[in-house]
Amino acid sequence: MPLRDDWAASAELIRRIDRSISCDAFCIEVLLVDDGSQVCESSVFPPSLSTVRSISILRLRRNVGHQRAIAIGLMHIKKAISFDAIVVMDADGEDTPEGLGQLLDAYFSHDAAMGVFAERTRRFESLLFRSFYLFYKVLHWVLTGVTVRVGNFSVLPSRYLDPLSVMPELWNHYAAAVFRSKLPLITIPTPRGCRIAGKSKMNFVALVSHGLSAIAVFADVVGARLLTASLVGALLTGGGIAAVIGIRLFTDWAIPGWATYAAGLLTIILIQFMTIAASFTFIVLSSRTNFSFLPVRDYAPFIAEIVDVYPHE
Repeated sequence: MPLRDDWAASAELIRRIDRSISCDAFCIEVLLVDDGSQVCESSVFPPSLSTVRSISILRLRRNVGHQRAIAIGLMHIKKAISFDAIVVMDADGEDTPEGLGQLLDAYFSHDAAMGVFAERTRRFESLLFRSFYLFYKVLHWVLTGVTVRVGNFSVLPSRYLDPLSVMPELWNHYAAAVFRSKLPLITIPTPRGCRIAGKSKMNFVALVSHGLSAIAVFADVVGARLLTASLVGALLTGGGIAAVIGIRLFTDWAIPGWATYAAGLLTIILIQFMTIAASFTFIVLSSRTNFSFLPVRDYAPFIAEIVDVYPHE
C-alpha cells in the first residue's frame, strides 16, 4: 500500500481486512510504502490481529508519487520477502476489504495462475471529474488502443515480479506496465469504496500527470499511431497541392492569385506534417532502446529505512 500521511485510514483499513479475510486460508504481511509523509504515524496500528501477521513501513527518502512508490515497494518485496501472491491496493479505503475478497476468490478460482485487476463499476467523484475522466478514457483508447478500465487494485502471482522488475515502464505506471507486459490477466467488476479518513492529496495537475504517465507506457504505440496519422495528413495535403496545380493548369476555374496562395498554404502544412512524422519516427526508435531506469537495479537508493510496527516488540 503506497501512502502519504494517511496513517489513520490505513490502520482502519488493515483492521477491516483482518476481520474480513479468514485467518485459516491466508497469512497476510502488510508493507506500507511511506511516500514522503509529513506526519508521524505514531501508534495508530492495531495491538492485536489474526490474519495480518506483520506490518512494515518502507520509508522513502523523498516523495516520488504513488506509482513510483508502488514500483519501489514491489522491488523491495521481490528482493527481501518470500510470498505466494501480492496485493496492490490504496491505503485510504477506496480499495475495500470486500473487494479484496472478490479479487482473491477470482485469483484462486483460476488456480493462482494469472493476475486479477479490479474493474471499477462506479465512481463517487464530481460530475466535472467524471467528464474529464471520460475524455481521458477516449483519448487513451485513441492513442494506445487500450481501454482504461482498472486502477492499482490487483492481485499478482509472485512470478510476475520477475518480468516486471526489468520493465522501465513500471516506473511510470503500475497498471499500464502490467498490461503492457502481456502477462495473463483477468478483470472483475468491483465497486470503489469511500475514503476512510483525511483528504486526498491528488489535485488536477497530479491527475493529468498520472494520466499522461499511463499513456507514456505505450510511447512506441502512440508514436506509431501519430506517425501514421501524420503521413496520412501529408498524403492528403500533397493531394490537395496536386489538385490546386491541376485546377490552375487545366481549367479556367481559378481566381487570379488563388493557386499561389492555396499551394503555398498547403506546402506549409505539408512541411509541418513531414516534420511531425520525422519527429515521431525518432521518438519511436528512441523508446525502443531507452533503458535509463530499470526498477530492479535502481530502486534501492530511494529507500531510507524499513520499520516493523507490528507485531509490537
